Amino acid sequence: MRVIAGKYRSRPLRSLRGMDIRPTSDRLRETLFDVLCAGNPEALAGSVWLDLYAGTGAVGIEALSRGAAMVYFAEQSKAASEVITANLKSLGVTSGFEISRVEASNALRQWTKAGVHAGYVFLDPPYRLREEYEKTLSLLSESSLLNDSGGLVIAEHEKRFDPPAEFEKLQRYRRLDQADAALSFYRFARSS
Repeated sequence: MRVIAGKYRSRPLRSLRGMDIRPTSDRLRETLFDVLCAGNPEALAGSVWLDLYAGTGAVGIEALSRGAAMVYFAEQSKAASEVITANLKSLGVTSGFEISRVEASNALRQWTKAGVHAGYVFLDPPYRLREEYEKTLSLLSESSLLNDSGGLVIAEHEKRFDPPAEFEKLQRYRRLDQADAALSFYRFARSS
């Protein structure tokens, strides 16, 4: 596993053994960021991210590498949060991040209370915890964490699982399948 592009391009990232932590593959991460940047390498400059169920932190670290100003990581596993810390340290990243070692819904409540506003949210719960998608996307649709004029939520999930297309104000506008995984892209529905 490695950083795909940006400041830390090609630098290795650590992971954990076993299937409890299933990092987003290099190929799927590359596809995700290609979609988000759409040919503009500066598209993420200064952005704020929430990386929920962060695992190794690979997605949030990729965002930092590509110019994000701040990434908030939520990972309740002690071992996984230590891997995130080790990955950031190995890259020499000393600022522009916060790691919350709590369950994702608790992190969302903490960040809402702290007045955090993000342009991007990435969530990738363990595939077997399908109920976490609905729970987290519902919380996000009701929260003030996202900029409703341009906030984007991306959920990674199994290709054979299809999370609901709508959560209150959040609506899926794109689904991208790759190998056994898929990405669902959500944004706030435009008011008419």
